[in-house]
Amino acid sequence: QVHLVESGGGSVQAGGSLRLSCQVFGYTYSSYCMGWYRQAPGKEREGVASIESDGSTMYADSVKGRFTISKDNAGENLYLQMISLKPEDTAMYYCAAGTRYCSDGLDAGMDYWGKGTLVTISS
Repeated sequence: QVHLVESGGGSVQAGGSLRLSCQVFGYTYSSYCMGWYRQAPGKEREGVASIESDGSTMYADSVKGRFTISKDNAGENLYLQMISLKPEDTAMYYCAAGTRYCSDGLDAGMDYWGKGTLVTISS
């Protein structure tokens, strides 16, 4: 059973930075894709960034150039470095893992999800 635990969320002013972390427990090498998603209240979930087993990354246009996804070599920790934060970045952020290729797309399905960490950006 894969268990994901996010941390690092909080409240910051626009223009600030945050670094989200996700601890991954029980993740097998058969899973190819890991990523970050976010969902604002009453809104649809959107894919933010993903990272392939080979390190290839993909970003939503809305965060490209501002967010950076990374992982450790063992795949036991996933990170999202966020800079130049905007009020529209406010959302619950989830880390996720999927038994698929990230090249299938940011909004393709994931199999395992964390409980989320809240990011609030004030103007």
